[in-house]
Amino acid sequence: MNELIFTPKERDEAMAIARKLKNSVGTPLDSTDEEKVFKHLKRALRCGTVNRNPFGLNPILLALQTAQIAVEEIGLRRDGVLAILLYAIVGDDDSSYEEIRQDFGESVARIIHGLVKIQDLYKKNPVIESENFRNLLLSFAEDMRVILIMIADRVNIMRQIRDTENNEAKTEVSEEASYLYAPLAHKLGLYKLKSELEDLSLKYLEHDAYYMIKDKLNATKKSRDAYIERFIAPIDKKLKEAGFKFHMKGRTKSIHSIWQKMKKQQCGFEGVYDLFAIRIILDAPLDKEKVQCWQVFAMITDMYQPNPKRMRDWLSVPKSNGYESLHITVLGPENKWVEVQIRTERMDEIAERGLAAHWRYKGVKGESGLDEWLNSIRTALENKDDLQVIDQFKMELYEDEVFVFTPKGDLVKFPKGATVLDFAYRIHSNIGNRCVGAKINNKAVTFRYVLKNGDQVEIMTSAAQKPKQEWLNIVKTSRAKAKIRMALKEETVKDGAYAKEMFERRLKNRKIDFDESTVYHLIKKLGFKEANDFYRHIADGSLDVNDVIERYQELLHHDTTQQQQQPARSAEAFNFENPNEEITRSSDDVLVIDRNLKGIDYTLAKCCHPIYGDDVFGFVTVNGGIKIHRTDCPNAPEMRKRFGYRVVKAKWSGKGSSQYSITLKIIGNDDIGIVNNITSIISKEEKIMMRSINIDSHDGLFSGNLEVNVEDTSRLEQLIKKLRNVKGVKQIIRL
Repeated sequence: MNELIFTPKERDEAMAIARKLKNSVGTPLDSTDEEKVFKHLKRALRCGTVNRNPFGLNPILLALQTAQIAVEEIGLRRDGVLAILLYAIVGDDDSSYEEIRQDFGESVARIIHGLVKIQDLYKKNPVIESENFRNLLLSFAEDMRVILIMIADRVNIMRQIRDTENNEAKTEVSEEASYLYAPLAHKLGLYKLKSELEDLSLKYLEHDAYYMIKDKLNATKKSRDAYIERFIAPIDKKLKEAGFKFHMKGRTKSIHSIWQKMKKQQCGFEGVYDLFAIRIILDAPLDKEKVQCWQVFAMITDMYQPNPKRMRDWLSVPKSNGYESLHITVLGPENKWVEVQIRTERMDEIAERGLAAHWRYKGVKGESGLDEWLNSIRTALENKDDLQVIDQFKMELYEDEVFVFTPKGDLVKFPKGATVLDFAYRIHSNIGNRCVGAKINNKAVTFRYVLKNGDQVEIMTSAAQKPKQEWLNIVKTSRAKAKIRMALKEETVKDGAYAKEMFERRLKNRKIDFDESTVYHLIKKLGFKEANDFYRHIADGSLDVNDVIERYQELLHHDTTQQQQQPARSAEAFNFENPNEEITRSSDDVLVIDRNLKGIDYTLAKCCHPIYGDDVFGFVTVNGGIKIHRTDCPNAPEMRKRFGYRVVKAKWSGKGSSQYSITLKIIGNDDIGIVNNITSIISKEEKIMMRSINIDSHDGLFSGNLEVNVEDTSRLEQLIKKLRNVKGVKQIIRL
């Protein structure tokens, strides 16, 4: 192990910063703190666990520099400083961590624990440039000071790597500063540090652009300062005459802001007119702040022509982060537009050093706990003698959300309480349907596991897994619930179809006839309202198929015996034949076969009885004729599979007065007058002729066939719709 050697320059700088920190932190620093820190430092140096970073920088000196930024720029005190120094020494050493808790207290240990957790997040290779990752950091830190220390540390690193030769690491650090740490600083109201991170990132990543703007700013500084003097001189005089206590300062835009504006407006440096703003800061009592700001506003707009479109009133309605100010752009000397900001000392202090989040103003609304969080921060800031309030503060900004990683490092947001199953359905319905669990941070868990912030989730599936009803109680998201319901519905239909097929096959194997009306009778006897429920219970084993067949045989035997023993009754065994009604077919009913061929002889298949309007296809028979079948004909799959080369396209064209014979199977309850009601409806229908009707009724159920002549499918659909509305009719099947 290599011992960390301080250069004379590093030693001198470290000692100077340490003395300065001791004075800055003041009384909260315990008299024994320094001695204990040195104890940990000496041990770490002796063990060789403290080494220079990839840039060759001294980690102890870096920690001292970071602590200085945290104290002077952010306002952290004893616990924050000690955590920064000790984390650099002990890292994630568990044994040292427990000793730190005993030596320095729970608060310092908690901050270090938070820093360790953040480093663990980085090890998961996250997609850092996402908004979700920034939100995860904010929610993941148990103590707000963890995030503040991370920002201070990145500012310090960016200051120190100016001359490094490790360009790859320099680029990576600069990119992270730009898309992660600068937005974090902006969210927390650390505008000065945010601007420094942005400017340094631009300097390292886009060297030419940075120095072009810097050189132009330097070249125009003298004239810019002179212009500011000319602009504020009359304002200064007028405000003093009015008796205001105030001071003014000019603020030049950051290099990064100027570059962003140049790119956005697609203009050169000279095209950015608002390079600077004038800030008027009033020393006003709290109860007169707004009045005095508006008075100054009136005086400025009297002196210089305002641009109403550029007026911003954050006095009447402050920003969500507590920012209060009046902004107006006016036309100054030489016809140059100048932005003027009017605020009080209190407002300026909060705006410059506030830790309040500016980000919700940008459009993200309704984050849980935000307002309480902002109030806590503002209270701490306004009471400068009690910055320790922040030490007890725990962030609950995202108390209703969790952020978890995919195996690729993408971040996904879920409501608190979401489970592995929610995650699986977020990926894909099939993944959710087959989910059996997951690996969370490489540890196997069940799909009931409740997701926690920072978890890395890898779903495990099994082809044998199927969605279950109780899954609806496990998932939290409406998306997952909807997908589970859909899968359950599909599974029910599939299971029902399979069970029905199995039931019919078992009957066939035993040489028992399948009778639809007897099955319907059985379903009702067993207490089921729907056939689907009956077949589903067979599928899941709730009903033993052998028992069902026995019950079916009993009913079938009973029905047959009843038919043989009892004389026919008009209501229970109704037969009507009309042999004189012949089918007529008009020559205007044309079938276009294959490639627009007309006039080819064809016959209509008796297996499916196609009529005008049905989706049909042609089948070339062995004798060369063409037989027309419905596309949903029971024999269609077999014909296409075995004789696909003999299948030709066909479609209806033209319309005449042809009549087609179709048969409908009707099943239902045998109510009084059921036959009369059915025949009455048919007799009233124009161009529909009844050929025959045969209905049998047993134990309150009826089943029968109805044969009619119709012109086309639209007439048939109308008829079926009317028949379904007849009281007692349960099912109508076109044969």
